Amino acid sequence: MNPLRITAIVRKEYYHLIRDFRSLYLAFAIPLILIILFGYALSLDVDHVETVVVDHDHSEASRDFIRKLDASPYFLVSERLSRLEDAIARLDGNQAKVAIIFPPDFMKNLLADREAPMQILLDGSDPVFGNILRGYVTAFTEQYNQKLLLKFFNRQNLQPLNAPADGRIRVWFNEDLESRNFIIPGIIAIIIMIVGALLTSLVIAREYENGTMETIKSLPIKAGELLLGKAIPYFFIGLTDVLIAILLAQLLFGIVMKGSFWLMIAAVSLYLSVALSLGLLISTVTRSQLLANQIAILTTYLPSLLLSNFVFPVMNMPQVLQWLTYAIPATYFIDILGGIYLRNSGFAYLWPSMAVLAFMLMILSAANFILLKKEGL
Repeated sequence: MNPLRITAIVRKEYYHLIRDFRSLYLAFAIPLILIILFGYALSLDVDHVETVVVDHDHSEASRDFIRKLDASPYFLVSERLSRLEDAIARLDGNQAKVAIIFPPDFMKNLLADREAPMQILLDGSDPVFGNILRGYVTAFTEQYNQKLLLKFFNRQNLQPLNAPADGRIRVWFNEDLESRNFIIPGIIAIIIMIVGALLTSLVIAREYENGTMETIKSLPIKAGELLLGKAIPYFFIGLTDVLIAILLAQLLFGIVMKGSFWLMIAAVSLYLSVALSLGLLISTVTRSQLLANQIAILTTYLPSLLLSNFVFPVMNMPQVLQWLTYAIPATYFIDILGGIYLRNSGFAYLWPSMAVLAFMLMILSAANFILLKKEGL
């Protein structure tokens, strides 16, 4: 390969980039918007859930339950209603997610050491949110029952029994269990696909549409030199976007990577190279900018967002889709991001994912080289 010829192609692509406002917007503005939107808007945490109560008992026990519920960080008692119909109306109107109804004899049953049922209505329109919310309500009720049992033992002058199994939970890596700590690093994988695959999916197709591909074929340029020259400007743009994303994650959200920065750069470079190779392959095959853009969205951006264990857990997907995730580069890069950002993993733990990305890069590079050789380069 001739460095001078590669430099000439890089210069040509650079001049096109700085004159194309749409490409610059896609390269820099959209990644910044994604970081801000996903960081502030997308959250899988459930807290301060709008809760309404209907207290037919008006006793100290029901008021104590309501006070403790409102003091919890997971629930916000927004209204105290007098009728069950009003609570149902709040659920129907999406003004509340939980409704708790206390019967008239709630405290009477507790004092008589009898079962004291109360009705809890949950909004299950979003099944994921509903399941998390049901777990919170169940855990809160069990904790409240434990306190009532202690009072019962004290009244009976009995010694409380210790549970046979004492599960002591300790959370590793993401100690606060905040979804933001996982989502923000995962955005880096999406940003790289946008810059790498979507932008480069247009570069060779543009040469075909403008009729300049025949001129390039007549020049003393080899296939590898053309591929490198086309990819290098977008590589540095992608690397710049990643560095900006890392900085914004720390400044705006306080998310700092626990692992090695240079291992992160090495993994980013490898994954970015895969994205660039995939975009160039799409561009070479389609020869149409419009078609290349559409195919790139369907085969790179959307799978990276939906099928990479980023937003939706792979284990909950059908078996066929689980197999498909193994062919998506973002699956392995998000695993690397989790290791560097949350688990403080080193190369000894991350090398399998990096090896798969390296294998994908070799396959895609070979396919690009073969296709361009067939074109006469």
